[in-house]
Amino acid sequence: MKRILPLLGMLFALLAFPAAAQTDDAPLEYTERVPAENYGQPTLHARAADWADHHFAYGPKTNFVSDAAAGTVSVQGTIKLKPVDNKGQNLERTARFDFNFKATDQGYTYSVNNLKVIPDPQQPGQLVSLDAYLSLLRAEKNNDKTKNDRRVRAQANAIASEIAMSFRSYMNQIPTAEDGSVGLPATESAGN
Repeated sequence: MKRILPLLGMLFALLAFPAAAQTDDAPLEYTERVPAENYGQPTLHARAADWADHHFAYGPKTNFVSDAAAGTVSVQGTIKLKPVDNKGQNLERTARFDFNFKATDQGYTYSVNNLKVIPDPQQPGQLVSLDAYLSLLRAEKNNDKTKNDRRVRAQANAIASEIAMSFRSYMNQIPTAEDGSVGLPATESAGN
């Protein structure tokens, strides 16, 4: 069961991303524009800010900024990537990513991008782009055996897709009370 779930996650990531994102040379970025004309910019912004502040499961998080006037939310999150060593044992590498959101009265755009990896756990201040990290993995002499470059890219794609699904799921469940345009006010509907 533990092996099936990651495989399903990777399969979903491969299906969810455009074909260009699946190539070894394409930068990892998940961006989506969502029409949502039934809600105004303040409602969409408030919902996204609530998700980033209270439901963001990719911590520790840093640089949380919410600007209601501009309709923007941004936060930096943390994930774990797991290349393997020569013996097939998982290694754990910390990576950081940016989540950005922008709302308008017609809908919103969000993205998961700017993935940076800490390649050496002994030097946590050293961050390199995912592409640079994948190049380091490709250059390792045992990469033909471990396939770490493909493994880590697939993991990063799956996690970016998971983040996007978590956010979209939360945004799709905006309570009708926040909308204000559903139903009649209680005082008008009583006795009529």
